[in-house]
Amino acid sequence: MSDNIHPIFDQLLTRQNKEQFLNQRSKVLWFTGLSGSGKSTIAQGLEKYLFAQGYFVQVLDGDNTRTGINKNLGFSLEDRQENIRRIAELSRLFLDAGVICLNSFVSPTIEIRELAKQIIGPEDFIEIYVNTPLHICEQRDVKGLYAKVRAGEIKGFTGIDSPFEAPQMPDLELLTENQTVDDSILKVFNFALPKISLT
Repeated sequence: MSDNIHPIFDQLLTRQNKEQFLNQRSKVLWFTGLSGSGKSTIAQGLEKYLFAQGYFVQVLDGDNTRTGINKNLGFSLEDRQENIRRIAELSRLFLDAGVICLNSFVSPTIEIRELAKQIIGPEDFIEIYVNTPLHICEQRDVKGLYAKVRAGEIKGFTGIDSPFEAPQMPDLELLTENQTVDDSILKVFNFALPKISLT
């Protein structure tokens, strides 16, 4: 084996090296909205769409973080803040690896989302508000959570007995009540494309 190692390996590879290798700019698209608003459905659909276009993408949501890295956290406001802090730190690692991150979290307060934005970096944080009326979220009730809330089995649920502070100036707002999932995915893709493309 040759001792002549390329000079680039004398130091850690940079984010720019990895972005050039993957032919993309790494960003964090942060989907916020009520439970049942369609955040995860849109993020997962966008992941498939971007991947088909040649982009390297990772979805982060409650399903893959609260069963692992954040499984010791509950749903108090303090635990929610710690949940988002850890996710934001994890997102920074993905950014440094050149990966586009699609984060789907209720992240109910402006303060919590601002914390995530500051950790990730304002230039890499794209806030997407999935704006779906509460009655539509309740009609969907994919996980049966709203039924449990109304039955008194769950307390402190965002949008019912715990506040949701809507973003005041999101980078992109999706009004999903009269918009299909595919329309939402395409709208996010077209908005994000100039920010994730190297060309």
